[in-house]
Amino acid sequence: QVQLVESGGGLVQPGESLRLSCAASGSIFNILAMGWYRQAPGKQRELVAHITSGGITKYTDSVKGRFTISRDNAKNTVYLQMNSLKPEDTAVYYCYAALDYKGYWGQGTQVTVSS
Repeated sequence: QVQLVESGGGLVQPGESLRLSCAASGSIFNILAMGWYRQAPGKQRELVAHITSGGITKYTDSVKGRFTISRDNAKNTVYLQMNSLKPEDTAVYYCYAALDYKGYWGQGTQVTVSS
């Protein structure tokens, strides 16, 4: 079993930054990738970014150049640095951990970007 604990969400104005954190615990050694999804009101949940066990990163087009995913192996933690935030980034952000044929989800953290 894998447990994921998220933190760092909040309310910010357009152009500001937030850093989300997701700490993994439990049976973490078989994790193939970790990342972030988000779901805005009335929209499908979408993949924002992920990082594989080999350090390869991917981003959805709308956040490229603004968001950076990274990891701290010593802390078993993945981060999402979100810069130049826009109102359309408003969503609940969910951390996930992907194992072979199985995945785990965090509880979600609200990010609101509004003036």
